[in-house]
Order: sequence, then C-alpha cells, then structure tokens
Amino acid sequence: MTTMPMADGGGVARYTYRLRVSSTALSRLEAEWARCRWVWNECVAMSRKVHTFNKTATEKLTCGPAQLDKMLTEARRSVRWLREGASVPQQQIVRDFAKSRAKALKDIKAGLPVRQRAGMPRVKRKREAVPSLNSTRRGFSIKDRRLYLAGGIVLAVVWSRDLPSDPTSVRVYRDGLGQWYASFVVAAAIELMPETGAVIGVDWGVKETATTTSGVHDLPHLGHGKRKAHDLARYQRMMSRRRTPKNRPDTAGYRKARKAAGKVSKKTARQRQDIARKWAKTVARDFDHIAVEDFRPEFLAKTTMARKAADGAIGAVKTALIEMGRKHGRTVHLVHPAHTTMDCAQCGARAKHALPLSERTYTCTACGAVSPRDKNSARVMLVRAGLNPAGADLVSPVPCRGQAK
Repeated sequence: MTTMPMADGGGVARYTYRLRVSSTALSRLEAEWARCRWVWNECVAMSRKVHTFNKTATEKLTCGPAQLDKMLTEARRSVRWLREGASVPQQQIVRDFAKSRAKALKDIKAGLPVRQRAGMPRVKRKREAVPSLNSTRRGFSIKDRRLYLAGGIVLAVVWSRDLPSDPTSVRVYRDGLGQWYASFVVAAAIELMPETGAVIGVDWGVKETATTTSGVHDLPHLGHGKRKAHDLARYQRMMSRRRTPKNRPDTAGYRKARKAAGKVSKKTARQRQDIARKWAKTVARDFDHIAVEDFRPEFLAKTTMARKAADGAIGAVKTALIEMGRKHGRTVHLVHPAHTTMDCAQCGARAKHALPLSERTYTCTACGAVSPRDKNSARVMLVRAGLNPAGADLVSPVPCRGQAK
C-alpha cells in the first residue's frame, strides 16, 4: 500500500487554454513546426545510424543528449533555413527525443514484452504528425493578455481562468480537429478544505465505475461512449469508404468525415472527464482519507469487458481523484488490488477460490458475513490502508508522507 503525500505546494499543474490564431501566426507556427519536425527526423536518422554501427563495431557509439545537441548546433550553423527559426523549441524537441529514446532502451533492457514497452522514436511524417511546440521560460512571454513566442509569433489566448502563478514552460499544440491550444506549467495551487474526520474506500468495476463504502458517493457507469457509438460508427464507415491509397493526400470528403468522428470522440472524452472531476471533487470535499484500489485497467483490454471498461474510463477517474486529493490536502492511499475480491472485510479470511464475475454477492465461509461483492472490496481497501471501515478514526498510524508498505 502506497500513501500519496498531502499537497504541500511542491507539485506542478497544467492550465490549458484555447488560442485564436491569425493567418500570420498560423503560417509562422507551421513553419516553426516544420523546422522542429526536421530536427526530430534528423535525430531518428542519427539514432538508427548509431544502432546499425554498434551491431558490428567493437567501439560503441552513443546517441545521448550531448551528441544530439552537438548535431543540432552543427545543423543550425550549416542550414540557413533552420537558423531562421527560434532555437528554444528546436532544443526542446531534442530533449523530448532523448527522453523518448531513453525510455524505449530502458524497457528493452528490462526485458518487457513488446506490447508493454515503449517503442523507439519514429519519423514524423508531414501529413500524420500533430504540431507541438515546447518552450521554456526564455522562449515565451505574456504581455497584455497575449502569448509571445520566440520568433515573433503573437497568439491571442482565451483566458477562461487566470493563471495562479507565473508559468515555467508552455506547450503550443494543435489537436485532431485543427484547434490550437496553449498548455502552461505552473506551480500547483493548494486549496485546503476543512477537516471532516471521515474516511472512504473506493473499489473500481465495470458494473459501476466506482463503488464506495459510502452509499451516496458511488459513481454509476454512465455509458457516454455507448450512447455515441452509433454516430461514431457511422462516421468511421464514411472514413473507410473515402479512404485514399497510401502516400496520396486525403480527399476533402475523408477529412470532413474524420473531423466529424473526432468531434464525437472528443465530446465523449470531455463528458467522462467532467463527470470524473465533479465526482472526485465531492469525495475530496467530504473525506480526509481516501483508500483507492491501485487498479491497472490495461489487462481488461484483453477481455470481453474491454469496451465497457474503456467507456467507464476507470484510469481517468482514478487520476482525477488523486489530483483532487493532492489539490485539497487529502491523503490518498493506493491499495494493491491483489485478492481484494477474495478477502473478507469483517474477519480478514480469504476464500479458497476466486469468485466468478457472475457472482455479485460475497459470502464469507469463516464468519458468515454476507454483503455485495463490490461493497466488501471497498471495505477491504479501508482495512488494508489501516483505516476503520465502520467509523472515522484511524486504527493504526498512517504511514509518513511518501512512505510505502
């Protein structure tokens, strides 16, 4: 069981805003992205060249951040078109490539299966890659409510809310619908709430997204994706009919169908996120200690419940709950999910066999306790976190901040 520390102001958060991009700014953004994409592809070529050379050579070459920075310096010195762009986003694209490559090599060295490890960075193609420009503090500024990027790019920001502090970096990107956004990294804002002395256990599932020890805080499976499945399938069939052969530009009809499908998917994702944040806000407001199943939903992708589990967005709800706990100074206990459906919350006895999913009632053979299966699992979360399932007081001391059992 891992205890997430209470928010103490040391974390960071992202604040994302829509951008209103003029035609002049759009052309400059696209030109800047073309340079960054060229730098990325050069890094990919250098990485592949080093990999091929190291297969046969006795002395191994490296392709770390230092070598990539040297490559970028030489490229800017020799290519005038590259020098016309700002150096900050080009340096950041090198940093992103080095981080991506290091993660892939780490997974390979750890011996992870191919499906579980990160792939090596690949070439970004013009028609497929989504523009994304990263800038540190020396590469942007905010004046008169406008965002100024290095290279003379001026962007109008739709300030839906004020930034809590000065941002340390910004990422300007375009989504699949063609809309531009600016995502600022700022120090996490802490909004402490009054202590309530209450505790809660949360168990994830597919029948209900979240089952809790408090009956009024259960999160039902709302099925946003199921309601939109008909429209999404319709637009995807349109995309399939209008798809062009490989290496040929997309037709206007295909782009129109793809945009319509993207709108449906994005609306569904926003509905899930909205529900997750509102529910997490309610839980963080009413409880001081939250025992959450540290659930990994990836394995459900291999089962017949994959579609319903994805529609429930368990991972997004869990992330929202952890973030709300940090934001409002609550302690979140991440409980290992092993055998949580087999243990009895009353006496702690473990069943000899795993319960089939069709059996929704848990009956303890040791003490005879009978309760709904998910409710029993939610109480097990409290027991494993060292909290009293029947009250609001701690049974055993909570581990120190950042301590793991």
